[in-house]
Amino acid sequence: MNRPSTSERVPVTPRGQRTRQKLLKAAEAVFGDKGYERASIADLTRKASVALGTFYVYFPDKQSIFVEVVDELGARLRRLIAESTAACTTRLEVEREGLRAFFQFVRQHPNLYRVVRQAEFVDADCYRRYYDRFAKGYVRGLQQAMEAGEVRRMDPEALAYCLMGIGDFLGMRWVLWEEDMGLERVLDTAMTLLSHGLPPDAGAARTHLQAVPPPKAAAKPSKPSPPKSKPSPRRPSRGPRS
Repeated sequence: MNRPSTSERVPVTPRGQRTRQKLLKAAEAVFGDKGYERASIADLTRKASVALGTFYVYFPDKQSIFVEVVDELGARLRRLIAESTAACTTRLEVEREGLRAFFQFVRQHPNLYRVVRQAEFVDADCYRRYYDRFAKGYVRGLQQAMEAGEVRRMDPEALAYCLMGIGDFLGMRWVLWEEDMGLERVLDTAMTLLSHGLPPDAGAARTHLQAVPPPKAAAKPSKPSPPKSKPSPRRPSRGPRS
């Protein structure tokens, strides 16, 4: 299902839609490789194999296509995760398959991290929107799991961002930096952590962090008393002078 575009110049013909997608795909690659500041519109059209003037049929400027790339990546990622987790029957299954889908997306879109992080400086609203939209769906799923008794009750938004952070860093380390074919091991580790932190527990009170009183400060050694001065030996009294 096509999502609403942030661009006002949405083509209505299949050919126009294909050309627009070619530009977006080229922009993802160029912004990832060269960075937003160094990339030019000519670079984008050259990569997309379209005329320079064609760009302006679909986008008014470089920033507008950058924002659209970020929004499009976010929408496609959310859609992939939703499709990949649709058949899951438990929240822990959703977490595992969602992570797997995220790793798959990073593998297919290695410029995802670089493009999204540039958005913080190119368009701060776009940067925040990327995470807000992802978190919104995450929060909704966690709230449903809490209502069903699968996840202990806690702040769902804070929990969503914790889980998003786990996926973000695992994908960066084991897919982007150095692809590791043993991703099941990484998934197993993450799920071991989540299986001890998410489900409700009859002894939950024991698992809550309890305030630990600060360690008592070590008593300062008392300063040694100054040694008592020894009385100077008394001189023997002399007899009267002659």
